[in-house]
Amino acid sequence: IFLSRQEGAAIRAAAPRYPMLRDALARARATVDAAIAKPTDVPPPGEAGGYAHERHKQNYREMQLAGELYRITGQPKYAHFVRDMLEKYAVLYPTLGAHPLSKNQAPGKLFHQSLNEANWLLATAIAYDCVIDALTPAERARFEKNVFRPMADWLSVTQAHEFDRIHNHGTWATAAVGMIGYVLRDSAYVHRALYGTTGDRTGGFLRQLDLLFSPDGYYMEGPYYIRYALMPFFHFAEAVERNDPGVKIYQYRDQILKKALYAAMQGTYPNGVFVPINDASRTMDITSPEAIVALDLAYARYGANENLLGLAAIQRDVVLSGAGVAVARDMAAARATPQAHWPSVEFRDGPEGKDGGLGILRAGRGDSATMLLMKYGVHGQGHGHFDKLHFVFYNGGREVVPDYGFSRWINVEPKFGGRYLPENDSYAMQTVAHNTVVVDSATQSNGNEKADEAKAAQRHYFHGTDGAVQVMSAKADGFYDGVGMQRTMFLLRDARLPYPVVVDLYRLRSQGAHQYDLPLHFRGQLVTTSAKYDAHVKEQRALGGRAGYEHIWGEADGTVVGPFQLTWLDGNRYYTWTSAATPGATVILGRTGAGDPNFNLISEPLAILRERGAGSHLFASVIEPHGYFSEKEERSADARPAITGVSVLASTDEGSVIEVRGKGGLVWVVMTTNGAPSATATHRIEADGRTYSWTGNFAVHGLQPAR
Repeated sequence: IFLSRQEGAAIRAAAPRYPMLRDALARARATVDAAIAKPTDVPPPGEAGGYAHERHKQNYREMQLAGELYRITGQPKYAHFVRDMLEKYAVLYPTLGAHPLSKNQAPGKLFHQSLNEANWLLATAIAYDCVIDALTPAERARFEKNVFRPMADWLSVTQAHEFDRIHNHGTWATAAVGMIGYVLRDSAYVHRALYGTTGDRTGGFLRQLDLLFSPDGYYMEGPYYIRYALMPFFHFAEAVERNDPGVKIYQYRDQILKKALYAAMQGTYPNGVFVPINDASRTMDITSPEAIVALDLAYARYGANENLLGLAAIQRDVVLSGAGVAVARDMAAARATPQAHWPSVEFRDGPEGKDGGLGILRAGRGDSATMLLMKYGVHGQGHGHFDKLHFVFYNGGREVVPDYGFSRWINVEPKFGGRYLPENDSYAMQTVAHNTVVVDSATQSNGNEKADEAKAAQRHYFHGTDGAVQVMSAKADGFYDGVGMQRTMFLLRDARLPYPVVVDLYRLRSQGAHQYDLPLHFRGQLVTTSAKYDAHVKEQRALGGRAGYEHIWGEADGTVVGPFQLTWLDGNRYYTWTSAATPGATVILGRTGAGDPNFNLISEPLAILRERGAGSHLFASVIEPHGYFSEKEERSADARPAITGVSVLASTDEGSVIEVRGKGGLVWVVMTTNGAPSATATHRIEADGRTYSWTGNFAVHGLQPAR
């Protein structure tokens, strides 16, 4: 199902010639040899993140590696290790019922949730497949009777609802049962895995491929969770291709697995970290084992690609299969270290591609690499956040305007058993935790997941050509009663400025009066702001009592009296947020951590620009990277921004026009359509005795192009 005898021989022969393969093989040997030297431990079930949980995880990882090493080296000790481990599971597993600490999860037996049980079965199926010829008929019968069949039945019969669920839990369960089905030569398990428990494709692996991805390969739960789901998707696909080639799984749905892999890899920052939208770790990157498996299999099945090799150069690891040989071979043959360079891209969301999407604008390479992402798709099921029109900004090798990601100390047992923390619901999922407008201090869709899932934001237009002007625009209506929202974000390059600049136009439409909060989350150290504020140095209070505001300390507040600017230092670079705030608008400086007696939240700063009004309102802002700071050199340069002001010239149903001013005579006039998008329509707006006109969806006048 993953590694044939012929592939094992090929790895053995090729390893001395291909450094990445040689190193992967050496690491596997070191891991398993160390495990062999220790007593085999198969403990009774324990808490998530505790010793027993982690021991069972390590056991299945070591068994998989040992099985692969047996196929590659032929050394009996590796087969004996798997055999001895399975002997202990064959004694333990029949004694177990549902895990006693499952809380609200669908329980496993070894683990608190059946998801982890599926992880165990998938990896162990590979191990068993590799060593099965070294086992006696009695041993095979015992393992299949006491472990594999009961576990497969638990996942697909007892937990039938979870098995048929269109979700990463269902993906893992179907893949695990299908893979052990192939090893056991049990077509009933394989059929159930492919087509669901009823056999009519309302569930099953193929239905997962139908509904979890847009036609572009974008995964509705976001980059972090497709990273996790890539492993079962590609592992089971590989097993299907080897055993049932007539299914044509790698061609299924116009090569949806290839699109999924590429969409996942493009949902990363230039440093390889997955963009942490929805529930997500902020440090998970492409060196994860799931990403390595999927990249290698995609490379082997869909053909060589320079960008994939560039990511493999970051991973510095390959899987022990024929796919790993292909990647290691081409890496060894490369004259220079490959580098990935993805273009700007828009991914449609929803199974039919009609539910908004995700826009990514990119510019530059190396230290000047810049990435601007805006999210305007579906909620994302149980792992989704209430954050339509949210954005993140990467520059200078760092996530400068970040996403909070999940509130979780993953598998850290003393922190709520390693599970998602209560603050994940009360803060991380709430709209104020993201860089998008909050209306009347309330969460989008009133925090109702079912209501939020019933609708999606909609793309307006996207222009991602790698030039001086890149732009994306989207709308989100119906997420606040009576309020329509549209956000248009530009990534502009001007020869007079050292780095690309973000221009952000956030338009709100309503009949009644509302409070509009535009939060900007940042990292690093606040340097200065033009707002006149009062710092609450002796007493701080939470900004509110619900919708995430109860978790934000109000550290200072003030009033805008002129052009609003806020500058912070992050790493070696300064950043300034300049906004056309209405005189009298409120500025709030806050920090996460209020209402958190267990210190679960990450404490980070944010600023909120608060406006009140009715009718149409436009937040017009610029985010400018500038300058240089070095602690070791005790040097600071250009700590003040070049952009000095932003003005709203017009904002109507036809379009919005703003002016950006800067040092040295810099003046940009930025225009965007608010009506029906068209690449050929001409727009004309009269304001203050002047006429502004443009053709197409947008125009920017005054940019000085780079030579």
